[in-house]
Amino acid sequence: MKFTLSWLKDHLETEASVDEICEALTDLGLEVEEVSDPAARLGEFTIGKVTHAEQHPDADRLRVCQVLTDEGSKQIICGAPNARTGITVVVAKPGMYIPGIDTTIQVGKIRGVESHGMMCSEREMELSDEHDGIIELPSGEVGERFVDWLAEHDPVKVDPVIEIAITPNRPDALGVRGIALDLAARGLGRMKPAPEAHVEGQYPCPISVTIDEDTRKNGCEVFAGRLIRGVKNGPSPEWLQQRLRAIGLRPISALVDITNFFTFDRNRPLHVFDADKVNGNLRVHRAEGGETLIGLDEKEYTFSAGQVVISDDEGIESIAGIMGGLATGCTSETTNVFLEAAVWDHIQIAHTGRALKINSDARYRNERGIDPAFNMDGHELATQMILDLCGGEPSDVVVAGEVPDVSRAYPLDPKRVQSLVGMDIPEAEQRQTLTALGFRMEGNMAHVPSWRPDVQGQADLVEEVARIASLTKLQGRPMKRMGDGVPKPILSPQQKREQIARRTAAALGYNECVTYSFIDRASATLFGGGDDATMLANPISSEMSHMRPALLPGLLQAAARNQARGFIDLALFELGHAFHGGEPEEQHVQLCGLLVGRTGPKDVHGGSRPVDVYDVKADAEAVLAALGAPAKVQILRGAREWWHPGRHGMICLGPKKVLGIFGELHPKVLREMDVKGPAMAFTLFPQEIPLPRNQTANRGALALNDLQAVERDFAFVVDEGIEALTLINAAAGADKALIESVRVFDEFIGGSLGEGKKSLAITVRLQPTEATLKDADIEAVSAKIVEKVTKATGGTLRG
Repeated sequence: MKFTLSWLKDHLETEASVDEICEALTDLGLEVEEVSDPAARLGEFTIGKVTHAEQHPDADRLRVCQVLTDEGSKQIICGAPNARTGITVVVAKPGMYIPGIDTTIQVGKIRGVESHGMMCSEREMELSDEHDGIIELPSGEVGERFVDWLAEHDPVKVDPVIEIAITPNRPDALGVRGIALDLAARGLGRMKPAPEAHVEGQYPCPISVTIDEDTRKNGCEVFAGRLIRGVKNGPSPEWLQQRLRAIGLRPISALVDITNFFTFDRNRPLHVFDADKVNGNLRVHRAEGGETLIGLDEKEYTFSAGQVVISDDEGIESIAGIMGGLATGCTSETTNVFLEAAVWDHIQIAHTGRALKINSDARYRNERGIDPAFNMDGHELATQMILDLCGGEPSDVVVAGEVPDVSRAYPLDPKRVQSLVGMDIPEAEQRQTLTALGFRMEGNMAHVPSWRPDVQGQADLVEEVARIASLTKLQGRPMKRMGDGVPKPILSPQQKREQIARRTAAALGYNECVTYSFIDRASATLFGGGDDATMLANPISSEMSHMRPALLPGLLQAAARNQARGFIDLALFELGHAFHGGEPEEQHVQLCGLLVGRTGPKDVHGGSRPVDVYDVKADAEAVLAALGAPAKVQILRGAREWWHPGRHGMICLGPKKVLGIFGELHPKVLREMDVKGPAMAFTLFPQEIPLPRNQTANRGALALNDLQAVERDFAFVVDEGIEALTLINAAAGADKALIESVRVFDEFIGGSLGEGKKSLAITVRLQPTEATLKDADIEAVSAKIVEKVTKATGGTLRG
């Protein structure tokens, strides 16, 4: 949105400088993007007087001029046809930048004659498109700054232009008066009375207007117009042309320039039809599909079914609220016009504009919303300006539909400013602010003005009060402490567990990854997902089409990318959500770790080895211990198909309570994910870990035992299919009070054991609690261990 300072002052009586206005606009939420100040651009140009001019000796179209400047007489070569003795001109000295031709001039020779500067035209100074001759000033003192002369004699040409960014929720700021209202509320001036007009029709309008029934809803609320006959459509007055040029618009004709003026002045898009080219009456309706129209931009547009258009008795003549048609456009020969003003549904305007790929000022405003209550007033004001500038006789106004009622009110609670924003603003000041913004106060009810569609509740009233007061006045204050002493913890148990899990995994040497929650269908299918329930309706790419069913696909993709760049030994982990369905509750938290390659770099002492199942088992147990999982768990088989069938384990509290899974990933999965294996991984489910019964911040008492522990080793010969876990559980159950731990330390297969047999060696740690163990006690426990293992496995004690 662009506007000039003088245009703003048509609505706002203010003495504020451009800098003060720009600072206030940005603070109000109307961010200033650029300020173009011609005075700054033309500050070095001065006034001179041609004291002598003669023909160039070697060029018919050039003249050698002696120009009196503030630095004395200068010789300047000029090719302008009006260069002559006695005129007052604008002089650019050597070293000055000429904006219109993007050149810094220097002393030079033209056909052998030196030139010490330049006499400028209006186009060379970017004042207009005029370039047939140099500027001739009717007055001016030699050496006077040209911008000072302009400020006194033609101030519009040095009028600063301000450009602001408008957020979609502030359509009121798409008109200069709406911007002035914000500045007046801030205290930078006083609003001038809004112009009013009421034009009496002098005859019935011969063109009637209608809106189809199916178009009234979500199409067009009201369509008003009138015929003005006998107009003279010449160039618009200079003040209007200069105002439009300043904001980047090209003046076309008085009728078109008037509609452009109201578009920017009051955010009121209008359209004028050449009434002599309209056949019959006008109708607002939805296109059937396939119709075409050549727009005012001379491009052909094909309509889809349902798009709103304006037609006469022979066909479509305008794209409703977006662009008029070339066939009924106004030209210099237009003498009778039909002026229309309508309120369109902003959603259908946006859909049609996008589909037809039209970006017009009318579309930009209509799709954001205009002031519906100003529809008829805007039509009257535009009618009056047409009569003032172009003459003519107006008809009565014809109207189809009704102006929508957008009135609404919300209670003002002065305390909400403090609770929502943290600012102490007196109630009287709050009411004054809202009144200055156009709200009507009745008791504690604030009636919202029709031009503010963004205000939809009490919180929006608070925002308006705080915005005008300036959020820069907010001061940081410590929050009040609830009660005395140390405040209660604010993290939930699950949040604490996630924090502990991250720290523990990092301490174990893993690098944390943060991957997308979206993966491709093929990767999702490998890990039990990829169905329609987790498919995204509008994915950003084909490689992110589904919600991830597990964290391992993302880690494997990260490992593959690192391996492709020469990083072979990897330890990665991620904590985040995985999704087993499309509903909000169908998600769960996982902690996944991945080990690929070797345990360390190559070493002469042989310390490096490939990672194995026991590495991830130890890491998974360490994280579970840090999260408070019970020490006694079961290790079971039966995990999903992406785990190696014989090299994995599920850490369980019973057959249905799975705390985590560890093991080697299936080679088929690694091939699909392009990971050079083998790869070891673990997946933990923190939400499955039971919460402690005693919810206190205190640690339990440290249990120390001053009685010496005893370890005994046993070797059993069992069938090759017997799992070590079966043997361990049998040995541990021999005396649960005395046996502290059981672990396997050796496995031997083949040799003298025979086919299908293996030897498993275990260490059993006995920890007494009441008295030191004697040989008889140890022998008794050992006998029970042998008995239990033999019964559970069918094995024998190895001799």
